[in-house]
Amino acid sequence: MINNMKKLIFAAALLLACFSNKIANAQISLSINIGSQPDWGPVGYDHADYYYMPDIDAYYDVTNHLYVYNDNNVWVHRAYLPERYHFDRYKTYKVVVNERNPWEHAAEVRTRYASYRGRSGQAIIRDSHDARYKNHYREVAEHNRKVAVRNSKVAHHNAVVAKHNRKVAVHNAKKAHNVRQQEKKEHERHR
Repeated sequence: MINNMKKLIFAAALLLACFSNKIANAQISLSINIGSQPDWGPVGYDHADYYYMPDIDAYYDVTNHLYVYNDNNVWVHRAYLPERYHFDRYKTYKVVVNERNPWEHAAEVRTRYASYRGRSGQAIIRDSHDARYKNHYREVAEHNRKVAVRNSKVAHHNAVVAKHNRKVAVHNAKKAHNVRQQEKKEHERHR
């Protein structure tokens, strides 16, 4: 009986240790998403779930790179904001909100951050020289280089197309002139 009791206590202790380990892991599991934050995001945050922009009463989902805004009383997630939102994302103030689906209690969020409406001068990642963002700079620089190369190729392609279109226009003008001359000769022959 004592052996069974020891086994039971050992099993309970082992179960408790496993359970405690899970809780400890959950408590120290902190994600850092500096690399996911856009270059117009505010500096100083190792992690940001959402940016709330009080000036336009909309959110930006940092993880999924989507704007969240109210469209006819429905919160929608889109890659771009509609044209009715006129704002400069580099200059508008962003409040980091690390809670699940903050738009579900939008009135509370709106009230809590009302004092941030109209603020400017917030330091942003693009302009920071903080070492935490150094990879962000390289990624942005690489992206900008690729965009410049692509734009150069597009410009070259557009120049080739424009040259071709000029040749086609000259050819069509000559063809139209020849057709008119031919019609004129036909008309004079039938007189």
